[in-house]
Amino acid sequence: MNDLVIALNYYRPYVSGLTNVARDVAEGLAARGWRITVVAAQHAPALPREEMLNGVRVVRTPVALRLGKGVISPSFVATIRRESANARVVNIHAPMLEAGLVAAASRAPVVMTYQCDVSLPPTLAGRLQNKVLDLSTAMAARRAAFVTVTSDDYADHSRLRQALTARRKVIPGTCHIRTGGTPAYRDGAGMHVGFLGRIVEEKGVEFLVEGFRALDDPQARLLIAGDFNAVAGGSVIDRVRQRMAGDTRIKLLGFLPDAALDDFYASLDVFALPSINPFEAFGIVQVEAMMRGIPVIASDLPGVRQPVLATGMGEIVQPRSAASVTAALTRLQGARPDVERGAARARALYAFDATLDKFAAVFEEAAAMRGQLAGAR
Repeated sequence: MNDLVIALNYYRPYVSGLTNVARDVAEGLAARGWRITVVAAQHAPALPREEMLNGVRVVRTPVALRLGKGVISPSFVATIRRESANARVVNIHAPMLEAGLVAAASRAPVVMTYQCDVSLPPTLAGRLQNKVLDLSTAMAARRAAFVTVTSDDYADHSRLRQALTARRKVIPGTCHIRTGGTPAYRDGAGMHVGFLGRIVEEKGVEFLVEGFRALDDPQARLLIAGDFNAVAGGSVIDRVRQRMAGDTRIKLLGFLPDAALDDFYASLDVFALPSINPFEAFGIVQVEAMMRGIPVIASDLPGVRQPVLATGMGEIVQPRSAASVTAALTRLQGARPDVERGAARARALYAFDATLDKFAAVFEEAAAMRGQLAGAR
């Protein structure tokens, strides 16, 4: 008997905001004694079809086709249907092409965790994929007992805002309080600015690079950490390197494992989240910086701006504006916010244990609705 079946396309070892939330929920509840099964696509052929990872049973289904960032696995829906027969709740992490089919096939109540809209290239194929994803996700939302979103701000600006209105529960992303570590990545006494995330177009890293390069401070440093090799949909690392133009103050650190993140955060004076994607929803990495007492610059986008607005821990910048980044960094060089008060506020709002409590409560509430939902269908 599974307490919870989690359904998503990509799972560890793949790293993204969506997969990290699913992993944190799975492993966090498993540590509390829940029986958890994750069903995901076998996105890399070398991955085992089934294994135990940190107390979580992971079942992977073979991939037959790849469409941009997406994968097609013919046995995916059938596998979730089988696993849901002995489950109390199914948690779908969307956006996901099969979300509607999974919700329809599930034999247990569904909680859909909606993490962000998808913004594919404006080609005919990209527009078609966007349409199909949105229709599938809206179908899953209608069948779900509850839909969780990271903020009302984001949900109200989503392309799917109508589908996300009913039975909505606000639960932030899973953020960890990172303490300790040594400033292993520091190089001098100047202001150190850091970015952590996949090096993809929607993160706006090239605008951060341009904005940083305009700083007239030879001691300042920009540390860019994140994967640019195994990235679904492709990386923009060549574009970032071009914008760097040989500026030796900027360091590309590549992918950092979890074990190195405390050292990375310990090396920073400012964290930057310069997203240009209007569909990015939250930004876990910025909150983890805030909880450590590091001020943030974040784009003025629905959802992304909320942690700064709620805590006062940083500056809001205009998307795609290197000049706005430069101005914000200059302000933070001159006057930092009250980081102790801001960090305490961030921990009160976003600490992982409180977030996990909220997920557990929603799953329990959905499980209690099993008979009611079955009758409605």
